Parts: sequence; C-alpha cells; structure tokens
Amino acid sequence: MTTAARKNMKPPPAVLTNAFYAFYDLHRPAYYAFAQARLPAEEARVAVAHLFSLVADNWTTVVNERRPSAWAWERHTQVLARRSGRTTTPVQDISLLHDHLLLSIGQIAALTGTEPATVAALLAAADREAGDRTGRASLWTSMIKPGASNEAQWRLAFRLRTFSA
Repeated sequence: MTTAARKNMKPPPAVLTNAFYAFYDLHRPAYYAFAQARLPAEEARVAVAHLFSLVADNWTTVVNERRPSAWAWERHTQVLARRSGRTTTPVQDISLLHDHLLLSIGQIAALTGTEPATVAALLAAADREAGDRTGRASLWTSMIKPGASNEAQWRLAFRLRTFSA
C-alpha cells in the first residue's frame, strides 16, 4: 500500500470511539459542574447529556476542528442559554469557571479550547467588571515593574515567560 493511500484511509471506528470516550471522561465533570452552577441539578444532567449526544453525533466533524474543545464548549454554552433562558458572556463564563469552580487558567483553556492568554485577559476583564472585588487586578498590577516597557508589563501581567539562553 502506498503512503498516499494510507493517508486517505479513515481511522478505524474503535479509534474514534476511544477518542470520544477520552474526550467525555476529560470534559464531563467540569461541564456538569458548570451546568449545575447555572441550572437545577436535573436540568444540568439533561443539558450535559444533550451536549454529549450532540458531540457523539458529530464526532467526526468535531475531531476535524482545529480546537474540538472550543466546538463543544460553544455548543455547551448554547444549550445552557436555551435551558436557563439567559445568555452569558465569555467573561462571565470564565469568571464562573475560575472563581467558583476553582479551575486554573490552564484547565479553563483546555476545557473551552481557548488560549491561556485569552483566558487571563477575560479574567482581567471580569475583575474590571466586578470593580476588582476579587483583588486579582491589584495583584497583577503589583507584579508590574514601574518603568518597564509595555511588552514587559504585558508579559508580567499575564505571567508569560520568554526563553533566554
């Protein structure tokens, strides 16, 4: 069999099935906790079951996405908005994940399919909207060295590191 022919072959269904179950096992607890924070327990169970049914039905499409987690997260927030009758913003969602469900920036990024820097920026926006009730903005501000360049301030604010040899 030629290399080109192997590249055109679809993976066996078992691989797709195992990948779906891995995705399910990784994301379901946080999806359910997020849903339960916005809905009654039974409604949260139904919403998460509906979401994973949707993901399973579209699994080959989902795994071909650049960020499968982002595809699923968008559907999850849509399902919750329909069930709760209330649409939330990404800032509110990230704040709930971080402040109430106590997920780290990295965990939120993996769960939502969002870059960690974007998650940090959304948390900063949540602080501004909340009038800095969390104290995070003042913590980040105190980490910025006076007189540093804008880029250095930005890297410190978002805890980014650069490699230096």
